[in-house]
Amino acid sequence: MTRVVVAPDKFKGSLDAAGVAAALARGMRRSDVEVVELPVADGGDGTVAAALASGWRPVPVTVAGPTGTPVSTTIARRGDQAVVEMADACGLVRLDGPPAPMTASSRGLGEAVAAAIADGASQVVVGIGGSASTDGGAGMLSALGARLLDSEGALVPEGGVGLAEVASVDLDGLRLGGTTLVVACDVDNPLTGPHGAAAVYAPQKGARPGQIELLDRGLSRWADVVASVTGRDLRQVPGAGAAGGVGFAALSVLGAETRSGAELVLDLVGLDAALAGTDLVVTGEGSFDEQTLRGKAPAVVAARAARQGVPVVVVCGRTTLSETQARQAGFAGVHALQELEADLERCIAEAPALLQRAGAAAIAAWIGV
Repeated sequence: MTRVVVAPDKFKGSLDAAGVAAALARGMRRSDVEVVELPVADGGDGTVAAALASGWRPVPVTVAGPTGTPVSTTIARRGDQAVVEMADACGLVRLDGPPAPMTASSRGLGEAVAAAIADGASQVVVGIGGSASTDGGAGMLSALGARLLDSEGALVPEGGVGLAEVASVDLDGLRLGGTTLVVACDVDNPLTGPHGAAAVYAPQKGARPGQIELLDRGLSRWADVVASVTGRDLRQVPGAGAAGGVGFAALSVLGAETRSGAELVLDLVGLDAALAGTDLVVTGEGSFDEQTLRGKAPAVVAARAARQGVPVVVVCGRTTLSETQARQAGFAGVHALQELEADLERCIAEAPALLQRAGAAAIAAWIGV
């Protein structure tokens, strides 16, 4: 019997990775095949869901959303490890109103990490994609026991706006208890400057030009203060600008390790073990394009499968890559939903049914080889 591992990422705006995998599997099971569903992610939204789908234990917690409103999120637990996700805790998807580029905080992420530590995790994997804040990770540190103070010794306001007032940071109350952090990070931006967190990513979070300048100055002041306490200035380290500067705080204050988001998630869900005895891998995401080939989940799935000699096909909503480009990148075939339904709105709305058809077509084409 043909064994197929279905390992897609989400189709953004349509279905999460688990929903994509389930729809593809339904189409494939019409044939005489064994299908293993293994939804994946790249370290952003869907990271915890991917871990849970592969058997990790859910731990529900309540944390502060990006503007302080309490939200329910989930920690994934297995053994001594935990996985937390910034997007679900305090990311853009958690805004309860318009964007808040100056006041949105990473506090909820820190509260999720603290909850994982309290639950006994000795290693916490942190997915930091999809952030809503540009606060240099100050909110996260505050939730873990740090105190950001102004020149009068008062606590500074939450969010990037408070960084302009920070004069000192007290790390004596920082609570990690020996727990180590691994941060899923796929960007190489520094904290500050023309390629930094404010200049590149704050516009996506609703910041206007004047606010971008204020945020960048605040991040510079924050980096000065942190350097004076830690003796290290990591503002220009690649990845320091990730998630509005959460990368900077994690590296410079928490001593975190950074890893590729997709690589990290594939380890968490056990892709390599699942590939044993597998005849075909089907991966995918909403848009299969040049960005995919720069380390996004389907490309990393293909690379892992190639090391074990397992062919890979991709199912996507749309593709801008030629057949030659796809094959050179290690994909044996491409099945785009827009080949089945050209209208974009209908393609998104009818994604489950179209994915089922695409799954059936993919396995039929493969078995027919």
